Amino acid sequence: MKEQYLQDDVFYVCTLIEYIARKTKNHRQDVVKHFTISDILYQLEAAPMNHCLSLEQVSDEVIEDYHISEGSFDTVKECRYRVPSETDIGRVYQNLVLSLYEDNYAQGIRDVFSSFISDEISNFNSNKCYSNQDYLKFSFQKGHMLPEVDKPE
Repeated sequence: MKEQYLQDDVFYVCTLIEYIARKTKNHRQDVVKHFTISDILYQLEAAPMNHCLSLEQVSDEVIEDYHISEGSFDTVKECRYRVPSETDIGRVYQNLVLSLYEDNYAQGIRDVFSSFISDEISNFNSNKCYSNQDYLKFSFQKGHMLPEVDKPE
């Protein structure tokens, strides 16, 4: 039971970071660089209580508390297709963190959001945010996006 609880907390924090990045028009790594591992642990611990509040309210508090300024990376405006929701992308990050980090979820959140893969996932004009989780995991582990395999006809 506790494991599911932690997975939900990871999902919430990943969704919160995605929401803040969109709201402040920042790269995801520019948002997460404001957080130490202790800060991420705090957000994981606060997640059960913050679930009861609106994401907008929590994000406003985090933006103010961590002095996250406005950027110019607007993934929503640049998107030519249906924009995936913050929760859709939060789930992508959650699955990636859980598959890569056995129990050190705070470090996993920091590492994944700080890596090259966050811009790949944030490019809503590509299919990376809808890619197979193993493809994203192996690409992360290799340090670059792996070539996509052509499907047999």
